[in-house]
Amino acid sequence: MAESRSTWQRMIDSFKPAETQPSRLRSARSRYDSADDRADSKQKDLMSGSETKALENLDSTSQEVEDQDARYNKDLSVRHLLTLAVGGAIGTGLFVNSGAALTTGGPGSLVIDWVIISTCLFTIVNALGELSSTFPVVGGFNVYISRFVEPSFGFAVNLNYLAQWAVLLPLELVAASLTIRYWNHTINSDAWVAIFYTIILLANLLDVKSFGETEFVLSMVKILAIIGFTILGIVLTCGGGPKGGYIGGKYWSNPGAFVGHTAGDRFHGLCSVFVTAAFSYSGTELIAVSAAESVNPRITLPKACKRTFWLITVCYIVVLTLVGCLVSSDDPRLLNGSSSVDVAASPLVIAIENGGIKGLPSLMNAIILIAVLSVANSAVYACSRCMASMAQIGNLPKVFTYVDRKGRPLYAIVATLIFGLLSFIAASDKQEEVFTWLSALSGLSTLFCWFAINVSHIRFRRTMKERGRTLDELPFVSMTGVWGSYYGCIVIFIVLVVCFWTSLFPGGGEGANAESFFETYLSFPILLACYFGHKLYTRSWRLLTPTKEIDLDSGRRAVDLELMKDEKRIEEQAMRQKSLFARFIHLWC
Repeated sequence: MAESRSTWQRMIDSFKPAETQPSRLRSARSRYDSADDRADSKQKDLMSGSETKALENLDSTSQEVEDQDARYNKDLSVRHLLTLAVGGAIGTGLFVNSGAALTTGGPGSLVIDWVIISTCLFTIVNALGELSSTFPVVGGFNVYISRFVEPSFGFAVNLNYLAQWAVLLPLELVAASLTIRYWNHTINSDAWVAIFYTIILLANLLDVKSFGETEFVLSMVKILAIIGFTILGIVLTCGGGPKGGYIGGKYWSNPGAFVGHTAGDRFHGLCSVFVTAAFSYSGTELIAVSAAESVNPRITLPKACKRTFWLITVCYIVVLTLVGCLVSSDDPRLLNGSSSVDVAASPLVIAIENGGIKGLPSLMNAIILIAVLSVANSAVYACSRCMASMAQIGNLPKVFTYVDRKGRPLYAIVATLIFGLLSFIAASDKQEEVFTWLSALSGLSTLFCWFAINVSHIRFRRTMKERGRTLDELPFVSMTGVWGSYYGCIVIFIVLVVCFWTSLFPGGGEGANAESFFETYLSFPILLACYFGHKLYTRSWRLLTPTKEIDLDSGRRAVDLELMKDEKRIEEQAMRQKSLFARFIHLWC
């Protein structure tokens, strides 16, 4: 009994406020201040009194952010960060909804559009790797946007992004309950929602390391399923299935690589899939959200960013290429796909059924169920950390900055789970309509977020240049540099323009459709409303924060800059002694 009471007491105590280590933070801050003094002495001498006061006020706010970040446990390794992003990015979009993209654009559109978007994604993960390893703060880019671009812009983008994950939690729980109908139609969907809701709640009340292990297991199931389908798909394409017969690029010739009778129809289909491809990579940026909870961010975050890009990109492109070879774009079974989860409409299942293999739909349904729960799990994590970071910089009530002794932003998690109670409308006949419009509130949030990340990186580099700071003090330098971030901004802007066109004219030449437009583009006027609303509240009308007021130091881990530079030089010298293959892997992965 004594042991039981002790365990119960430890659990109760874990919800008490976390303790900070202010002495360590102050010493870290002093080291960065001295480095900043050495680098910026000339610029500081030229500052006016008002500019100096502004920096002192910013320093006070930044120290408070550092104190909050110190309360989070630093337990997430590279594999945890990697699988957390996989958990958010790979779900029903790949396993089910990719069939709709195949029907809309054809196999050629799948390959072209996903490759183009992946090049944009590469610039984003590099920018994130540089920023998050330099500033491993909770919420990651939520802080970077407000700090390096402008607070009103940061508020609008961050609130839109937070809404996306908040809506995604009940949406995925409803989807999970629908997958169960494949095996049992008699049990009320809300009963399954209650079970899955409890599982997600318990997973997110674990300490961050245990949460990372849970997400690792869930993500590994998806990755193993993708590896298995890849091997099987290659065999079937080459004619090794029970039915035999070489398939190759048959469906690329008939009905064709692109859908449509005219060049305009084919181009419209290509552009529609272009938008779908951009949305499919949503969740990759979760690595930066967990920056404050990572082990040795100088090493883990750059590796996690690059490996996440390769893992998610290869999974999508390989699987979708095989799907394009094994499933015809005019297959009527693909039209069964909707906003709900229907394993019969999964192009992966259709591909295997076409190959003559029986008994797989039940296994695939189980994999889809795991994928959906993994995304729901990531949604709670992402939403709660974004909420905590927005509260730290004053965009949400300070109560959400509460962190307990297990390193959990407890009130933010509770708020996210309360919103997740919307999932209990699963048994309602209006649930699809409700979630369609809830999703519309933040439908473009990922694109806004990616654009803001690239702009933040551009502004960060510009500030460093104006302050006379060198790239040697950065733990990781983006492989694509500033020009890569410019390229990412251009591609995302094109996607937004294309999205405007395809949502306003979903049927090509059939005229405008207001309902389709607002289902996709409603988040843009909401973004503008949040932006100008914040401007009115703060009465700050400047477009960008002046570079002389940007803080380049707070949020960094306690590390000596000169020592870090020496470590990097030693690592570079050691790497020169290794084989060409080892250096290639180190550079790209």
